[in-house]
This record gives sequence, C-alpha cells and structure tokens, in this order.
Amino acid sequence: MNRRASQVVAALAAAGFTAALASAAHAGPEFTRAAAGRYALVGGTVHTVTKGDVENGTVLVDGGRITAVGTGLAVPADATVIDCKGKQVYPGFIAANTQLGLIEIETIEGANDTQETGNINPNIRAEVMFNPDSDLLPVTRLNGVTSALVVPGGGAIHGTSALMHLDGWTAEDMTVRAPVGLHVDWPGAQSVRQFGPGPSAPDADALKAQAAAVQAIRDAFGDARAYEKARAAEAAKGSPRHDADARWDAMRKAVSGEVPVFFHANSARQIRGVLDFVDEQGLAGAVLVGGRDAWRFADDLKARGMAVIVGGTLVLPARRYEPYDEGFTLPARLAAAGVRFCISDGGGSGGAANARNLPFHAGMAAAFGLARDEALKSVTIYPAQILGVGDRLGSIEAGKVADLQVTDGDPLEDATHCERVFIGGRPIPMESRQTRLFQKYDSRPRGAHARPR
Repeated sequence: MNRRASQVVAALAAAGFTAALASAAHAGPEFTRAAAGRYALVGGTVHTVTKGDVENGTVLVDGGRITAVGTGLAVPADATVIDCKGKQVYPGFIAANTQLGLIEIETIEGANDTQETGNINPNIRAEVMFNPDSDLLPVTRLNGVTSALVVPGGGAIHGTSALMHLDGWTAEDMTVRAPVGLHVDWPGAQSVRQFGPGPSAPDADALKAQAAAVQAIRDAFGDARAYEKARAAEAAKGSPRHDADARWDAMRKAVSGEVPVFFHANSARQIRGVLDFVDEQGLAGAVLVGGRDAWRFADDLKARGMAVIVGGTLVLPARRYEPYDEGFTLPARLAAAGVRFCISDGGGSGGAANARNLPFHAGMAAAFGLARDEALKSVTIYPAQILGVGDRLGSIEAGKVADLQVTDGDPLEDATHCERVFIGGRPIPMESRQTRLFQKYDSRPRGAHARPR
C-alpha cells in the first residue's frame, strides 16, 4: 500500500472506522474507500426529517442500507461503532440541479462537457458524460451533499438528467436513477431597457425570435409523438418498418409520460408559455426549474401538480424595482401557497464549483420566512420526492440508502462543520483537493515571523 493510501487508512481508523479497515493494509495501491459494511452511529441527535428528531439516538447501517433508527437499539457485535455524542446526524443533502461531473475548468474545452452543439439534443445522457474523478465532487460532499441531479446543457432540448451519488469508482456504480427527466430550456425574449417609469418590455423582433424558438420545441415534440406512433404500428402485419432515430427514441419516455419534462424558465413570460405548452401537450408531472417568478403563478402550478426546483436563493433581484429580498423569500411564498418545491443552488456550469453551498441557500430561505423544518426538507426529502426517489433517499428511515452526515451543529448555518459523511453506507474520507493543499502549505518550512500552528 502506497504512502497516500496509508494516510487515508490511518485517518479513517482514527475516526473510528477500525472494523471496516481491518483488511485495508492488504488492499491495492488505489485503495481510498472503506467498504459498505456494518456501522452503528450512536449517541447523537438523529434528525430523521420525516419522523421527528431522536435524542441520544442510534442509526444502524448494514450493506449500504439503514436497518434501524431509534434509542436503546442493540448494536451488532461486528458493527463499527461511531461515537456521535454531542453531534447531529442528518440525511445527506440532494442537489436538484447541477452540472457537477460535467465540468472541471470552464475555459478548457476538454474539461467542459456542458454545452452540446445543435438546438434539439434529447439523446444527450448526463450519466454517460459524468466524470467520476472530478475534483469538485469531494469538495461538494464534504459539506454534506451526497447526491446530485446532473443536467446536460446545450440547445433548447438538452437531453436527460441523471441522479448521481457523489462517490464511486465509475459513473455506472454512482448512478442512482437515469433518466430522471427530459430537460427543456424555455426561450425568453430579451427586453429593451425602458427609461422612465414602468417595466421594460421586449421589442417585436425579440418576440418573433421567441415564437420561432418555441415552435422548434413544439415541432420536436410533434415529431417524437409521430415517431412513437409509427414505431408502435410496426407490430401490425404488413406495416412498414421505420429507421431508428436516436433523438426521438430518447424522447419516447417523455412524450409517453414515463419520465417528466423539466422546463427551465424564470420570467413571468417564460412561465406562462411553459404552462400553456404543458396544457397543450398534456404533460403530466412536469417540473419547473429556476422559477424566479413562480410565485406569481402559484395557483396555476398547484392546479397542474407542477413542482418547482428553485434556482437558488443567494441571488440579486432580477429587476431594479424589486425588493432586495425577492430571491430570499421565494421558497416561503411557494410554501405558503401550497406549491411543491425544493431548493437548488441554481445549477449552471459556473455554479458547479459552488454546489457545496447548497445548504446555505436553504438557510437563507429559513432566515426569510420559510419554516426551519421546511428548509431542511427542501434539500433532503423534497428533492428526493420530486426526482422520484423518495422511497430511497432524503430521510433517515429503515430500508433507505445510508446517505448520512454527522455535524457539530445546524448544517444550514455556515459556521457548522460537517465531520463525517456516509454515501451508500460507505464512510467517505473527509478530504479534497483544498484540504490537501492546505495541509501541504501549512506544513511548509517556516520563518521566525510565521503564525503559530
């Protein structure tokens, strides 16, 4: 075992993972992870999210699943005991809109897989493009984020998303669910600045361009439905066969309602267009992503059963006449109106490096009117339910995947430290490129005037 692996094993052993690491000394040079064995997190306050808090609780984990939650539980003799006394145990956070794993360095083409060429790209699959070795993944999971909906980009219809665990050897074994949904970037119309009172409004050319872009999306859905109908007719005797088309094959689950369509839209004009299109196409279970003006259409969204993935709360007002807290209060307004929602960090290639800040977006919402319990649910059970994995992720319950974090306080507060993370029942090394760099330069030779360690 090389020096790097030895350090990781020693760190995990010091953290209490001795039983799982009993054979680690004989592992190969690439060993970096403990196994998904038996663990018992004992003595902490367990925040189940769905069934209240358990003081001095115990969480039993076996083979990647939570087997029991409660007080006074019998701990299996062969389980690794993690002392959580004085600590808080939460489920892992779920980033519901991100490009983690698709981008490393935005200015280097080979490290940026977020923008495909062409306008209609339903056949793009996020799990195929995902890079399991991205340095941004450890950075993100060290703040309690254990899974993420990875969304491809490029064009109006930019492919299908995948829910990925943020730890694993390959993209295949990190995939929790794929496809989760088909993503459509709804066209907007650029407004012309209005000097004087009143809001700005788009000009005729902008509206014309928007209408053409919307028609391209409508044509794509029409072609996909025609393709589906033609392929279904091939079963009849004497019917001609049709050439396969990867684009329309990829849309079959969306047009048939097997997976939802996620519409990325923010302005009131865009959201109105999305609602009309959903009605026109009969798209059940559609999801709005971004939704800056979603509160204006709360009744319409609720009537259609549409959920909103809020595009982050740490944002400035989009219009000069809006109050400073327009973005901070959006989740509270949606909750008050009874609209299903969750909170993301906003997504986008520029935000991948800051996906670790997801809990602080929920914390800001809690500071501006959203109930504390609702804020926690908005980054745990609510995204799990919206993404179709509420039976597996998002809360601490027996039978669910053991995605857990142990903290020294409220994880929605930026002063809190996330001390341990489990993904799929595996304890994750609490290190990243940043921690390694810190250790490297903190141990450099020091002069007489260097700060004390």
